[in-house]
Parts: sequence; C-alpha cells; structure tokens
Amino acid sequence: MTQITEARKGHTTPEMLQVATEEHLDPDVIRERVASGQIVIPCNTSREHRRLCGIGTGLTTKVNANVGTSTDRANIEQEVQKVKVSIEAGADTVMDLSTGGDLRAVRKAVLRASDVIVGTVPIYDAAISAARLREGVVHMTPDDMFDAIETHCRDGVDFITVHCGVTLDVVQTMIDQGRMTDIVSRGGAFLASWILFNEQESPLFEQFDRLLSIARKYDVCLSLGDGLRPGSLADASDRAQIAELLKIGQLHKRALDAEVQCMIEGPGHIPIPEIEANVILEKKLCDGAPFYVLGPLVTDIAAGWDHITCAIGGAIAAAAGADYLCYVTPSEHLGLPTVDDVRAGVIATKIAAHAADIAKGVPGALDRDRRMAEARGELDWERQKEVALDPSRFDEVRALSPPHVEDVCTMCGEYCAIKGLRSVLKKGVK
Repeated sequence: MTQITEARKGHTTPEMLQVATEEHLDPDVIRERVASGQIVIPCNTSREHRRLCGIGTGLTTKVNANVGTSTDRANIEQEVQKVKVSIEAGADTVMDLSTGGDLRAVRKAVLRASDVIVGTVPIYDAAISAARLREGVVHMTPDDMFDAIETHCRDGVDFITVHCGVTLDVVQTMIDQGRMTDIVSRGGAFLASWILFNEQESPLFEQFDRLLSIARKYDVCLSLGDGLRPGSLADASDRAQIAELLKIGQLHKRALDAEVQCMIEGPGHIPIPEIEANVILEKKLCDGAPFYVLGPLVTDIAAGWDHITCAIGGAIAAAAGADYLCYVTPSEHLGLPTVDDVRAGVIATKIAAHAADIAKGVPGALDRDRRMAEARGELDWERQKEVALDPSRFDEVRALSPPHVEDVCTMCGEYCAIKGLRSVLKKGVK
C-alpha cells in the first residue's frame, strides 16, 4: 500500500497526520493533495525512525543537501559528518550521490546517520559497476539498472532520481540543436551515452512499468530527473530541456495511475527572467506535481560563490511555485564540497526557502520575522540569537567584534539608532 493508495481510499495515514501537524493544515487537505499527486511524503516502508516531511502545494518550501564520495575523495566518515552537519543546519532531506569507493557501504552509512528523508541516484551504481566490471558505463545492461534500483529501495532509500525522460528522440533533439555545455547531469550523461552507444531506447523509459512495480512495492517516491537540465544560461529553456519535460509529464501521469508517488526535477542554470516561466510550465505539463529545482543558478560566473547564485534563483523559483530546493555549495563546479561548504550551502538555501515562503504567504512564515523584529527593537540579543536561522553564526560574528556597551553592536556603537531614539522617546518630545 502506498500513501496515494491510502489517500484515495479516504484513509489519513500517520505520515499524513504528521505532515498536517507540522504544516498547521487540515489533515483532509494533505490527504486530498497526496491523492491528486500535488503532495508527496517520501517514506520507504522498509525504513523506520525518520523525520518525515511533505513536499508540494501549499507546504513550506523544503531544502535538500547532497553528500557523497567521488573517485578522488572516498571517505565515508567525512560524508557521514556532512550528513550530520546538513541536518543540524536545517536540511529537510539528504541525497547520497556517491561515485567512489564502496557505494553500498556509503549508502548504508548515510541511512544510519540520517533521521531525515534520504534520496539516491541508482543509475550511478549500475553505471559504475559496469565500468569496473566491463570497462565502460555503456556496457551496463537493463537488468543492471533495475537491480540497482531494487537494491537501493530494499536498503531503505525514500526517494530515487531516475532520468526516464532521457530518450532516443530527446537526445537526438539535443544533438540537432547543439549546446554550449551538452549534458551536465551525471545520470543523464550515463543514459545518453548508453543510448547512443547501443543505439537502443532507454530501458528506464521503455520498461517504465517495471520501475513503477519496484517503487510501489516499497512506496519509494520517484523523482523524475532532468537529465538534460541546462548547465549554462546559453542552454536554458531550449528544445532539449522542454522535450524531456514533455516526456516526464507523460510518465508522471502513468506513475499516478499506478499510485506511485512522484515529483519532478528542474533546472539548472536559468536567467532570472525565465525562472517563473519554467515553474509555470512544469506545473501545467505535470498536473501540479511537486517541483524540485537545483538552484536554479542565475549566472555562470560565480565559481566559488555559487551558494549565493543558488539562493537568488531558489528564492525566485520557490516564490513562483517551486516546492523543493536542492542546495548548491561554494564548491559547485570546482570540487567535492567540504563539511564547511555543505553547511554554507544549506544555510543559504534555507534563507531562500524562508524568503519564498513569506512571498507565497505560507501560514506562519512571517511569525519568526516578527519575533526577530521585536527582539531587535528591544535590543534583546539573546532573543535575537534564539530566533536567528543560524544561532551559532550569530554568536561567532558577535564575538569577533564585541561592543564596549553590551546592548548595542559595533556597527553603530554609542550612536545606535534604536537606542538613541528610544532614550529621547522615553524622556518625551516637547
């Protein structure tokens, strides 16, 4: 039984009740939107002891943090530390994107370390195993792909990214059009390479019902990946990207018919004027399915600072209706992120999500800001720290530049605007 199955029977599951409580919404609203596919609650039935969250229409914007090894950096302990730091910083979910070392060992360590929802990309496993055993990712078999998917689901993963919209005709559309950065998605590149080398249709598209059967068995949420997401502003909103989205929209409908939870992944590098249009297009083509965006990044030239470009794009996208933001760290485009990079990426994206929730009028979103305003107005630094999104950073910055008078800061010192005016107001103005 999946969450959709239960919702369509009129049953409100414990998971739906938990989401309703956290979001301050009527459980009936949650159930109805789960039934229609507008909300997903990723929750593998074989995994216990996790903090769930709902993703979708009318809910607070959620934030994902990516962790995972590479062939150059395969330290499991460090990735576990990244998981813990991500959650401490406020990530709602984490994804293990490992490509180096013992991939299953890393995945199991991430699952043990996380009490939030965990996602993965099983095609990495299939492709890398084929590269190790048969000297090339293009030599993986359809069974390799589906065996990897089943293994991830059996291990307890709550959602999986599957690039089912990367098909023969979509890849040909990209080739015919020409791109500045071709394919920047690893999973998308693995599948496109397989399709071109083998001159066959993608098994993930051709055998989509097989995928649905596995997902339904564990109630694993499918995240239909944007394998042709633009990797530069020059490629944004092009024919290849939209062709893939059209395929994904069709597959989303099939997933709902099979009562499998499903969300849609989106770009990528997108200039600001095109962000809202991309969100509207996804919502229309995919019947209001939850939209999960990487960034989007609003410029290509911010290497080393891409958590900032991500926050700008994420705030705009979520305000326009995107439901779920994947963080980007300062290391994006440069190297595997450090623990500190991960923390910075989560915080920047949490800021974007919160700003968007205010813009969307999510119930309660402004309450925390009002509490901060009250605390600032009273120069109550302890209360300001309690309300701050990042209390540890609050303390760190304040300690770096301590004021001579405790109730102000060193920006204005004795000429603090709030304190000065308050002293006059207390005496009365004649």
